[in-house]
Amino acid sequence: MRPSPARLLNILVPVKRAVDYAVKIRVNPQQTGIDTNVKHSMNPFDEIAVEEAVRLRERLKDEVKSIKAITIGPPKSLDTLRTALAMGADSAIHVEIPESAPAPEPLAIAKTLKAVIEKEKEKNGGVDLVILGKQAIDDDLGLTGQMLAGLLGWSQATFASKVEVDVGKKEVVVVREIDGGAEEVRCRLPLIVTTDLRLNEPRYASLPNIMKAKKKPVEKLKPTDLGVDLTPILETLKVAEPPQRVGGGKVSSVDELVAKLKEAGITAV
Repeated sequence: MRPSPARLLNILVPVKRAVDYAVKIRVNPQQTGIDTNVKHSMNPFDEIAVEEAVRLRERLKDEVKSIKAITIGPPKSLDTLRTALAMGADSAIHVEIPESAPAPEPLAIAKTLKAVIEKEKEKNGGVDLVILGKQAIDDDLGLTGQMLAGLLGWSQATFASKVEVDVGKKEVVVVREIDGGAEEVRCRLPLIVTTDLRLNEPRYASLPNIMKAKKKPVEKLKPTDLGVDLTPILETLKVAEPPQRVGGGKVSSVDELVAKLKEAGITAV
């Protein structure tokens, strides 16, 4: 009896359009959030995720069938997808929301990704590995990967600094960043991996690849196509900048220091 061929790996990489890491964040005049009329780019942790997916293909060769990027965001998020395609993704999905719509929350994003994964299972044989950033630099929540794993009932390996995939055994060995150093975990596919800074250094997209990315397919969907509701369930009451720090000063002696502390109302316990 001829053995059945090993399943090839389908990788999904969620990416987010965020305020560029080099931009100084400012609160908007209404104090409802930050000023978004600034430069945006791909969330740096998601760049690491795209890079890792491409490196897996370079290591595993033909065992990786496809790398698909996905984003949930306004029309301008298409630029973020094009960046992922230029880095090496094969195709992309854009779940488009209006420009004026509030940013979706992690649980809504996880539900959307779950719906897309179920849709991909019907169309293209499913998704085996999801690689995404451990957090976005705009809200720093770090919840989406864990929520997605919980919704799907899949294995998860968070804060990954090294990923080794054995497609034949359907196993992945992940080294995780933890407070005490590093932890090695062995997981079964399908799997959710969230990336840490030490995993890799993303490549710059070359001009030829940027041009090729414009011809790669991007599927456009709406939340209603997936049966999900992206309406926020949390309400932000007010956003304010931290108070200005008061400058320090120098003293010439211990006596002067004690005197200044007493003036400030600070006394010994």
